[in-house]
Amino acid sequence: MAAHGSAFPVAKLALNNSVPPILMASLRMALVLLILIPFWKFKLPEKKYYKSLIFFSLSMGVMVYVFMNLSLFHSSIISPIILGSQLAIPFGIIASAFILDENISRKKWILIFTSFLGILIIFFDPKLTDNFLGLLFASLMALFFGLAQVYSRQLKDLSISLINVSTGLFGFVILIFISSILEGEVIRNIRLIEMESWILISYQAIIVSLCAHLLMFYLYKFYTVGKIFPFYSLFPIFGILLSFLIFGEVPSFLFVIGGIIVISSVIYLHKIS
Repeated sequence: MAAHGSAFPVAKLALNNSVPPILMASLRMALVLLILIPFWKFKLPEKKYYKSLIFFSLSMGVMVYVFMNLSLFHSSIISPIILGSQLAIPFGIIASAFILDENISRKKWILIFTSFLGILIIFFDPKLTDNFLGLLFASLMALFFGLAQVYSRQLKDLSISLINVSTGLFGFVILIFISSILEGEVIRNIRLIEMESWILISYQAIIVSLCAHLLMFYLYKFYTVGKIFPFYSLFPIFGILLSFLIFGEVPSFLFVIGGIIVISSVIYLHKIS
């Protein structure tokens, strides 16, 4: 949980060192790809998995990380961004209704409504006046994370290394191309990245994208998702605490109220899912 929560403050530190956000997402995926290639052994999945694997890789490897970095880049306060990522669960449940034809009960709809209500309360925080673009990108990040979780349910028979290699490959290739168009001078930008920023990017790739996610999959072998996920839902607390320690961010009253509503709604949503 601490590793997941630390991803946002660590990414913000790298962005503050003038690392372009799209390029940073691409380099993060490149490191994931390089580390996992030896474990992949160049085995391709059966054709029936291609569609879900491609959509998962695009959602997770491209959209989630690029919108995460853009949300942090365009925000002076990162705690609302961390909390906004929790909308991935209600987005995922809604997406499952369209993609997997799953029914959404009345209780789920109520909790989905209250989770968005919590975010709406946070929007009225006067501190966020200049951060609405960042919050928009955070909402898109949560949307695609929710979509990725839906597609991941169709990939449960594939190896973790294969899924993450695919994610890293799609993320690196597509994002490096987009960075060259929108941010320009990719080679020059890479050369300008300082050692401190390389360490921060490596932390995101190794500790967060690899270790934290692989540990979650390992725990799923011994515990049910219902037992693990409520603890995972608490990762914003670690992220907000680190934001206070690193950037001196003090949550406002509206943020605390909205945050409690969002986290509580998400935990209960997963319990009844």
